[in-house]
Amino acid sequence: MEITYVVIIAIVAYILGAITKIFIDAVPNKYIPIQNVIVGVISALICYFTGVEPNLLQALVLCLVATMGAGGMADLIDIKNK
Repeated sequence: MEITYVVIIAIVAYILGAITKIFIDAVPNKYIPIQNVIVGVISALICYFTGVEPNLLQALVLCLVATMGAGGMADLIDIKNK
């Protein structure tokens, strides 16, 4: 069940990332957390309405924690490389 969350989040993040790259040339870094929250909310709604998670609040919390954690890890890796 947990792997389903990861797959849904990855697909939603990929689609929103591709849309962002097509329509917006450069997104300032200060808007990345907002994009992560949007990905988390959309992923939670998908998980809830497809029946992956029967509780909407739990789906929201799980998906938001996952997306924000992934964004934080990406920042840490980026800081380490600089």
